[in-house]
Amino acid sequence: MAIPDYQNIMLPLLKYAGDKKEHSIREAIEHISKILNLSEEEKRELLPSGQQPIITNRTVWARTYLKKAGLLESPKRSYFKITDIGLNVLKQNPTEINSKYLEQFPGFVEFRTIKKPDVEIKSLIQSPQIEGTPREFIEENIQKLKDDLGGDLLIKIKQSSPEFFERLVVDLLLRMGYGGSLREAGEAIGKSGDEGIDGIIK
Repeated sequence: MAIPDYQNIMLPLLKYAGDKKEHSIREAIEHISKILNLSEEEKRELLPSGQQPIITNRTVWARTYLKKAGLLESPKRSYFKITDIGLNVLKQNPTEINSKYLEQFPGFVEFRTIKKPDVEIKSLIQSPQIEGTPREFIEENIQKLKDDLGGDLLIKIKQSSPEFFERLVVDLLLRMGYGGSLREAGEAIGKSGDEGIDGIIK
């Protein structure tokens, strides 16, 4: 199955904390993964940056939103427990907890109206339709910018002279660690009659 968005993790996470005990975020991730019947492959699925599993990221954000609303609290780093407000919410037996539901809590409203946030990040925090977390949103847009920049660079390179391209290739290889000293290790020598040799890396 697909990994649910962080809003769909909020209610299961709150129910998990309903035993009034302190739980680590690692325990919570294992619990959420188990009740969602995530496969080992799904549990290892990473964000675009490749630095964190998606299920970890979404569980952490679900906890963050519940904390901002006052339903959870952090007795110590990387741990959480339910509050009296959270227990009252569970007594009401909600069928779903999402950003819209959390708007009834002043702490969450204050969190959503932080001063001068980036326009796109603000719309992300305020939109109940966004599937990914703010971090996923940022990473996806960073990757898009990198892809766009890469495309622009390729166009510029293709429009440049052969001499520029030869120098670029040698410089790139040197920057990657081939040849040692940048000043002495390589040179572009391409010219007519060079028998196809464009550069030398020592």
